[in-house]
Amino acid sequence: MAGRLVGLVFIWLASGAAAELQSLFPRSAPAPVSDAAPASLFVGAEAGLFRAVLRQPPAPTAPRAGTRIDRLLTLIARAEAGPADYNAVQHGARIVPPGPPTTLTLAEIDAWIDATPGQPHAIGRYQFIPSTLRRLVRAEGLPAHTRLTPQVQDRLAIVLLEEAGLRDFQSGALPRARFMHNLARIWAGLPLPNGRSYYHGYAGNKATMTWATFDGGMREIWPGTG
Repeated sequence: MAGRLVGLVFIWLASGAAAELQSLFPRSAPAPVSDAAPASLFVGAEAGLFRAVLRQPPAPTAPRAGTRIDRLLTLIARAEAGPADYNAVQHGARIVPPGPPTTLTLAEIDAWIDATPGQPHAIGRYQFIPSTLRRLVRAEGLPAHTRLTPQVQDRLAIVLLEEAGLRDFQSGALPRARFMHNLARIWAGLPLPNGRSYYHGYAGNKATMTWATFDGGMREIWPGTG
């Protein structure tokens, strides 16, 4: 019995190790973020590290076409969900969802949130918190029976990229450094040039990758941008 308990603890630690931080923005303002105080950002009580729901292994990632957007999402996910990927759930959630996030409908996730007040609820590859998830779901017109599949999670994350100024960045109107700054204001696991999260020290937030990794990843995806 003791050996089995130790084994279960080891599995829990392995699945949650290196899992990371969180994110967000509003749908209605696709312009690049200004230097003003952040609005609707997923920080605060929802901050922390994440784990996978333990009922089954992490879901396989969605098929990747290798586009620049796919590669950017993968880079962000390294800072947000770690190995738990699309089935990441913030480790501070004392009561986890009734199944892996990718198997749950939006209605089931809402029910879990409503039934477990007072705990973090950041969920999925991009660590959506309730207010953000609900806002994006409304903006995209997704019905309650929609499952939080990898494809749906990516779709919602792309909305956040657009809000950070993705189109202006791709057209050359927004410098890479500014776009990266905007991304760091959305996802607390991403660093600023000083190596710290935009929200360093706030509610336990910190960058979960180095600036060299973030900058190097962006340069590899978009070479020649300045």
